[in-house]
Amino acid sequence: MVLTSLITIVDWLESKQLPCLTKSIFHIECPGCGMQRALIALLRGDLAESLRLHPGAIPTLAMLMFLTVHLVFKLKNGSRILLYLFSFNVFVIIVNYIIKIIFKIS
Repeated sequence: MVLTSLITIVDWLESKQLPCLTKSIFHIECPGCGMQRALIALLRGDLAESLRLHPGAIPTLAMLMFLTVHLVFKLKNGSRILLYLFSFNVFVIIVNYIIKIIFKIS
């Protein structure tokens, strides 16, 4: 029952993906291109495909989950940890974008 509901939710998310405005207007990918598809692949349980589509999706999801825990429980060093997680996410996304541009990977 739960598995069927999850599959239905993932299918719905897949059908409601937003188009990338940067790609549709300027015909170049933005640093976030592939994030939606990577999260859907992760929800389907395909870790390798998620990493291939956008390596920043998993750290971003982990950061958002930690942010939620920090907001609920007011962790002592939570804001410092969030700063490090955010910096790591920015680094991963920028490096991924540079690699995509250099090697023309889509």
